[in-house]
Amino acid sequence: MNIGKMMQQAKKMQENMKQMQADLADLEATGESGGGMVKVVVSGHHQVKRITIDDSLMADNDKSLLEDLVAAAVNAAMQKIEETTKDKQKDMMSGMSLPPGFSL
Repeated sequence: MNIGKMMQQAKKMQENMKQMQADLADLEATGESGGGMVKVVVSGHHQVKRITIDDSLMADNDKSLLEDLVAAAVNAAMQKIEETTKDKQKDMMSGMSLPPGFSL
């Protein structure tokens, strides 16, 4: 592989990374727990945007249950974001020939 081609690939990869970052900024994922009684929406940048809690959970006055359900919903949403990010990175790198031993 010549240096010119490597530089072109590096530039293309940089452009793809910028586009992926822009795409992730618009991405949202929802995690649920308790059969949908707690819902959490997170952004592609791992920021919690919304938490929705079913009113019936408030009536139970079970603080530890509510805390567990919120944590589970946040973790589910974050997992979805991670999977989507990895898929986007994989798509971005497909078709690019990297030198042996080089990985992202």
